[in-house]
Amino acid sequence: MQFNRKNLTDQQLLDLYKALLTPRIIEERMLILLRQGKIGKWFSGIGQEAISVGTTLALNSDEYVLPLHRNLGVFTSRDIPDERLFAQWQGKASGFTQGRDRSFHFGTNEYHIVGMISHLGAMLGVANGIALADQLNQKNTVTVVFSGDGGASEGDFHEALNVAAVWDLPVIFLIENNGYGLSTPSNDQFRCKQFIDKGIGYGMEAIKVDGNNILDVYHTVKNLADSVRIRPRPVILEAMTFRMRGHEEASGIKYVPKELIEQWAQKDPIKNFEDFLFGEGLLDHEGIEKIRKERLDILNIAIEKVFNEPEIIPDLDHELSELYAPFGSELTSAEGESPEKTTLRLIDAVKNALDQALEKHPDLVIMGQDIAEYGGAFKATEGLSEKYGRHRVRNTPITESSILGAAYGLSIKGKKSVVEMQFADFVTCGFNQIVNNMAKSHYRWKQPASVVVRMPTGAGVQAGPFHSQSTEAWFYHVPGLKIYYPSNPFDAKGLLLRAIEDPNPVLFFEHKFLYRNTESEVPSAYYTLPEGQAAVHDFGSDCCIITYGWGVHQSLDLIKKKNLNVTVIDLRTLLPWDKNTVIEQVKRCNKALVLTEDTLTGSIASDISAYITENAFQHLDAPVRRLGSLDTPIPLAKSLEDQFLPWGRLENTLTELLGW
Repeated sequence: MQFNRKNLTDQQLLDLYKALLTPRIIEERMLILLRQGKIGKWFSGIGQEAISVGTTLALNSDEYVLPLHRNLGVFTSRDIPDERLFAQWQGKASGFTQGRDRSFHFGTNEYHIVGMISHLGAMLGVANGIALADQLNQKNTVTVVFSGDGGASEGDFHEALNVAAVWDLPVIFLIENNGYGLSTPSNDQFRCKQFIDKGIGYGMEAIKVDGNNILDVYHTVKNLADSVRIRPRPVILEAMTFRMRGHEEASGIKYVPKELIEQWAQKDPIKNFEDFLFGEGLLDHEGIEKIRKERLDILNIAIEKVFNEPEIIPDLDHELSELYAPFGSELTSAEGESPEKTTLRLIDAVKNALDQALEKHPDLVIMGQDIAEYGGAFKATEGLSEKYGRHRVRNTPITESSILGAAYGLSIKGKKSVVEMQFADFVTCGFNQIVNNMAKSHYRWKQPASVVVRMPTGAGVQAGPFHSQSTEAWFYHVPGLKIYYPSNPFDAKGLLLRAIEDPNPVLFFEHKFLYRNTESEVPSAYYTLPEGQAAVHDFGSDCCIITYGWGVHQSLDLIKKKNLNVTVIDLRTLLPWDKNTVIEQVKRCNKALVLTEDTLTGSIASDISAYITENAFQHLDAPVRRLGSLDTPIPLAKSLEDQFLPWGRLENTLTELLGW
């Protein structure tokens, strides 16, 4: 192994050595504790330290790094105290996630690191968002995100690199090519000879480096970072290395040919760098032992300190309070001496809200397919890119996962974002970013995810199985998310503005049929509405219908047509939903019908029905009834769609309930 010190001083070389040795010493100690049964699972990076250490030290301390399992050197090179790392690994309260996640599944803005989640590739799009935020702030920085050779098979990898190339984002995509994805060798993972071959496909530079040579890694990353800061662009950096231990310690390495282990043992990054420093007259065996002992003594003190920390005593109220980021914003009233109002359709109210939000929040970015000059599939953003610029109202490639990841990355840098799903159905392509990254973010490491995902939803427009689904129940089960679903223009504007102010992820459902088929007076001024507060349309106490979206209109139309004494509760927000109002009205009316456009099995209606039964059973004069769409995909033909939807069965169901 050839080392080129270039212009590095003797002290810089020794500092690099100490930084390189630190993760190895920690890992060796962890492996002893693992065998003693004193710690749990461990993911070893032995043999790969030069990549993490060289990369991190080549960056400015305020530039973000997004590492993986085996990148302990990233954390130690940012001088995170040993006791905080060990507390994290041991699930102690003083750890970065307070016992809520393990190992390197954490982030820290203090040290400008965003740790991974278990789903490989998921953080690549997040890195794009962090880089985009710096680009919008006109900061000359670079973001580095790690991927393994196995993780590079993920769709997130392609999406993230494609977006970064299109937007000229200053991101270094560092691929650690260690020959295996867990036990699957490279020839079963990909057919390209090397990852730098992919650069031409994305229109970006691609460089290969010896990942076991600390100086090659350091100089390469430093030169790249200096260049990218001046001329922002993404770069692929492939670091050739090898994993000397199992994917995690329980996995073992029986699947690796013995001769391969022996071959790469000769390329150990620490031993080879020590030999180089011996030749430079900067190090000897006595010096090595002294450095090792000093570092191990510091580590042992930290380990003992953490072992002596008490185990976490569960506190139910505390755990529940940590689910969402605090939101103390007061509601903005639409009332005034003579408030100006305009009759708007629901689509116009959404557009009006986005316009006023962009004006009020200079850090707000709106992203989505065809939303710039074209104005979006439903024209909700028409004219906004001309008014606020394409840097704030951004067309995106067809990359739902990467764009949602970028939205989360923007939030890490303190910006707000709205992402338009062209149709709510397409959110499946970005499901992981919503339910695993955004939803768990604050609970895991107190990082808000100030993202609103606009979801054009619902049937009634004969759009078939992939453009008409009601998808709200998919997310209702996920702690950490919020779900808003307005039924009219007034609510749409006030709730959307509220959602954008909220530092938590909000899925904002907008019914496509109602876009241009409902209108109401809407205040021209900026205003917000509360979440979890239903609207009650009181037409009598014979029964109450609990519903939302198009179901509100269908219920009110039937009540007025038949002159029924029935109250309609418009939930307006589904997570949270207004449990108090529902129970109060059930107690008053004594009969309840829960109506949803969604397919019935596993719907939100089922949960509401169960809650009513558990909390107001003694007030019921009849069983709670549920009514939803058929448990089939949504058909295209109008006659079939009408049969699928519950509206044609609403009158009979309500009549039966009233006659109970």
